[in-house]
Amino acid sequence: MLEIGSVIDAKYKVLNEIGHGGMSTVYLAINEKANKPWAIKEVRKSVGRSFDILKQSLILETDMLKKLSHKNLPSIVDIIDSDENFLIVMDYIEGSTLEKLVNENGAYPQEDVVSWSIQLCDVLQYLHTQPRPIIYRDMKPSNVMLKSDGSVVLIDFGTAREFKEQKAGDTVCLGTQGYAAPEQFGGNGQTDARTDIYCLGATMYHLLTGHNPSKPPYELYPITRWNPNLSSGLEKVILKCIQKNPDDRYQSADELRYALEHYRDLETETQLKSRQRLGKFAASLFLCLVCAVFGAGLRAAANEKLDDEYMTLIETAGRTTDTLAAGELYMDAIGLDAARAEAYHAYYERVVEDGVFDVDEEELLIRINMSTNEYFRIFERENPLEYADFCYEIGNAYWYYYSHEENRKTRALGWYEPALSGFEGNDRRSLEYGRCRLYVEIGSFYKKMIAAQIDGTDEGIYGRYWSSLSELKALNDEQPDRELITLRMYREIITRVTEYARYFMDDGVTREEIEAMFEGIESDMAEMEDAAAPAVLEEIDKIRTLRTLADKIVRSTYK
Repeated sequence: MLEIGSVIDAKYKVLNEIGHGGMSTVYLAINEKANKPWAIKEVRKSVGRSFDILKQSLILETDMLKKLSHKNLPSIVDIIDSDENFLIVMDYIEGSTLEKLVNENGAYPQEDVVSWSIQLCDVLQYLHTQPRPIIYRDMKPSNVMLKSDGSVVLIDFGTAREFKEQKAGDTVCLGTQGYAAPEQFGGNGQTDARTDIYCLGATMYHLLTGHNPSKPPYELYPITRWNPNLSSGLEKVILKCIQKNPDDRYQSADELRYALEHYRDLETETQLKSRQRLGKFAASLFLCLVCAVFGAGLRAAANEKLDDEYMTLIETAGRTTDTLAAGELYMDAIGLDAARAEAYHAYYERVVEDGVFDVDEEELLIRINMSTNEYFRIFERENPLEYADFCYEIGNAYWYYYSHEENRKTRALGWYEPALSGFEGNDRRSLEYGRCRLYVEIGSFYKKMIAAQIDGTDEGIYGRYWSSLSELKALNDEQPDRELITLRMYREIITRVTEYARYFMDDGVTREEIEAMFEGIESDMAEMEDAAAPAVLEEIDKIRTLRTLADKIVRSTYK
């Protein structure tokens, strides 16, 4: 064990022990020259555990964390390997583990648990979307630190692993019983992103109920059994997380985050109110539907009545000035016939007409997606091409209009990818297929760019990125998209030049190519200015301001 007061590597003075486990001890240390605290994790080589597994865990933990950068993850700054021990120097996270807090204080309010879980979803999504996806595998309260500002940090990557697509199962079964998913104990394929969904569900269960799933009665009951005041909607979210079959869980951390942000929409009372909106219409159709079984004529009449009601809802929504109220009407129409396309496309037209896709408008989309009637699955199965069109439209809404800049490209990819599959091989959608393919390529660049920079494997990716941007503009020149979409595409091109000019030059993009692109953009904007809407003029002004800066950076970079 390290001696309190000793100085490690002539830099780190050990102050005191702050935690320990079966194979390691964690100390608080300080770099006296920099006056900065650090945490030092000491792993003794004499521990009784199999050294091969121990060594594998250490290598994984250090290698993974060194190449990651996320606000909810600690950073490793130094590794010291000696004959007696293995030391990992990392960020000191001031706070307490959620396990300590729940043991001291009992169950926590659901608002707090949901806030922490949304943060954990963000960091899991980050890990799962790495070029080599990382599966954490040991989510539990003791591995989550709560800081004084309310943010959480995921610690201890000793059991994490990289997902290997062609692998049938995990080499070593690791995890904590009670929190671990069934597949972590072998025989059910390898662990994947859905394994972490299960572990997070079990963690939420513990924090909400105060009952540790790794202790008697060793059962994850519905949370309202312990506290009837807890949300039935949140209960449904957790029950979906902890399904034994991974296919029955949320399929990504992003999907779970959506559910947590809008768990109130799943509450029984809310669902009953939603159904009541259609009650009067259902009653008026009841006799027709009963009689319809006795003759094709009456069935046709009922279908005609259904069609009339569907179109009435869409027309009423079109006349409604309140966007959210209109969205509710579109949702009602989808509830009547989830396979028809009109209400989906009308929803898209309505939410993007002002050039903004905000969280309230997004909420309606999420409610459609999470509906108990599985509207999107019906739409995809019964009307696949129109479904692909709608996915493409929502991808555009996120890419160009979503109000949260940091998340929009990631969320857009989740819509562009099914659209790309739906358009493939369809001559009538060749233009949309081409654009969608480029959005997926560009979005993939954003996902892997930071990791590639850290790994030193980013050579050439900026040149390919520039080619994708150039091809996207060329497609738009042939058949222009909406003016705001076109202008925001231009803004993105110019913004990226200001950020990546040096990288573009290193990857062989010439100054002439960039300047020709800028001139083409300016020419297009000049044509748009005549009789342009205020939002268009405002966007053009932003682009010209950006271009002034971009021109200076290009001249400086290519001099």
